Amino acid sequence: MEIISNNAECRNKEASIGESSQPRCLSEGQSDGTPHTRSVRQFLPYAGIPVVCVAMLFRLTGGADVFAILKLELIVLLGYITATIDITTKRVPNGLVLVMLAAWVSIMAPKLFLDTETAIVLLKDSALGLSIGGGLFLLVYITSRKGLGGGDVKFMAAAGLYLGFGAVLSVILFGSILAALAGLMLLVIKKIGRKDKIPLVPFLYAGILITVFLGVA
Repeated sequence: MEIISNNAECRNKEASIGESSQPRCLSEGQSDGTPHTRSVRQFLPYAGIPVVCVAMLFRLTGGADVFAILKLELIVLLGYITATIDITTKRVPNGLVLVMLAAWVSIMAPKLFLDTETAIVLLKDSALGLSIGGGLFLLVYITSRKGLGGGDVKFMAAAGLYLGFGAVLSVILFGSILAALAGLMLLVIKKIGRKDKIPLVPFLYAGILITVFLGVA
């Protein structure tokens, strides 16, 4: 079947040919649904990954060691992917959280062998970050009767490993403020109701970017 996106051309075609072979007309802005189009649409949200990673690299090259750069680049990359998935599906896959944990282990293990004393200090800070990030969100998850998603708890716990104690508190603060402001604005313009939920990870990710660019992490 022939697919025509131009409305004028489509009407001319309809008038000149029989109904059985009539082209399928697409309204303005409508996709033809071909595999290529769907593929482009599926991966388009991830086009910003190189931009944020390169911007972060320029921000971190002023004296940070290789381990710190790699650690923060990973949380920026994996956080972007998680936030995008949370926006599109309103869930945080367990597999992606496991990837975050595995990536952290893969960069921490060499550090333990190459610089054990520094690595132990970093391990303690990471453990605090995990405990604070995951613990606070778990408390909210329980007390709010699942008003907070379980995926948000797992993401914040995994992110805490990368961020450490001080930075994870900053991320929670910025992310919560941004989420509250966005929720209030959506309520005012009546895009959501009082009982509706909005994805939280994108705002936590924004908090991560703010924290890193401010030099807290």
